[in-house]
Amino acid sequence: MKKALLYLLFAVLALVLTAAVAIYLVVKLALAPGPDEWPTRVKAGPFSLNVGVPTAIRLATSSWFAPWLDGRSLDTAHGTVRFGWNEPTQTLELRCAPCSATVPALGSAPIRLDSLRATVRRDAGSLNGMIEAAPAATTASPVVGDNVLRARWDGRLTQKTLQLHIDAPEAPIARWYTVLAPGLPELQQARIDGTLGLRAQVDLPAGSFALHPRIAQFAVEGLGTEAMLNARSSCGAPARLATDSWLARAVIAAEDQRFFSHPGYDMAELTASIEANQKAGQVERGGSTLTQQLARIIAAGSERSTDRKLREMLYAVEMEQTLGKARILQLYLDNAPWGADLCGAEAAARRYFKRSARNLEPAQAIWLAAMLNNPGVAVEKWQRDGKIDVERAKWVAEGVRGVTRTQREALQKTLANARFAPP
Repeated sequence: MKKALLYLLFAVLALVLTAAVAIYLVVKLALAPGPDEWPTRVKAGPFSLNVGVPTAIRLATSSWFAPWLDGRSLDTAHGTVRFGWNEPTQTLELRCAPCSATVPALGSAPIRLDSLRATVRRDAGSLNGMIEAAPAATTASPVVGDNVLRARWDGRLTQKTLQLHIDAPEAPIARWYTVLAPGLPELQQARIDGTLGLRAQVDLPAGSFALHPRIAQFAVEGLGTEAMLNARSSCGAPARLATDSWLARAVIAAEDQRFFSHPGYDMAELTASIEANQKAGQVERGGSTLTQQLARIIAAGSERSTDRKLREMLYAVEMEQTLGKARILQLYLDNAPWGADLCGAEAAARRYFKRSARNLEPAQAIWLAAMLNNPGVAVEKWQRDGKIDVERAKWVAEGVRGVTRTQREALQKTLANARFAPP
């Protein structure tokens, strides 16, 4: 009797194992990518298989398979995704809470959303739906009404690519901050006005994207930046440079050529930096204005993350309103880093050229300004080779305003042959 039960148990186990292997093979064959299809690797429990992404999307959004997904979940690198199916509208729903993703173009720290919901409806190769992002229910918000950001999207699916177009209508900027960075302490003290909307295009699997933001009436109060009117730098004596001094003009040419025309942030430069960084797959171009750089030095910190970018933008917008351009430029010159243990224009001029910042020769001023994009590397190169990046210095010289053609040509020749004594 015991032997018969054992044989029966082994037979049942063999059947279950055979059925599992058969199902795995069927799924593997059904989802296997074609020779020209966009592939990815999916892991489900102990099983791992190559999947054709377009085939999987068509399967997941089909009216005969999607109901089976209803109530199920899938663990992904971005978080656990839970599926739902709306039969009357033939719409697949995906929820991820929390959800995160690292976007190299925006920094090394991942962007985290407390709650993300998306709907998908497919008609042949066309897709469309909604996206909703919200903070945790316990998050306090300075915005009256709900804290949900909403966007519509549509896309085109081919065997090799998925192209998405996203349109988020104007919403209070304070709501964007509450959703994208609910932990920022500044949200508890600042009054944030204005609206932000955006359009975006995302191309997969390339991972490339383009952003087209629309900002209106952005204003910030309550961060206390007016106290910086009389602030003193810890970098040493102030340079007391006028805005038309050679070093001030060279720094503007090197770091922020639209300094006198932007409201603290430069959307054209920020968009260009995102495009450049996503092509490089890492952060190579900052996109921060001179005002944002000052905010980073004084308040926001140096971490390469979306949270830091959002913090420095708040401070930059308020500083433009409380300090004005001339004071912002003075504060930047008196606090900017010019080496591992050196900050401030006056200290840098005396260390590197043994003279006051106001007495720098034009080529010396341009030399110092050209160092600001990466002071540590510039100092090492100067010590090693007897010069910094001459091509960058010449590029800075081209951007200095108020210089005649003859002066500019003379500057270019001086910089091409410059051999200032290494520090």
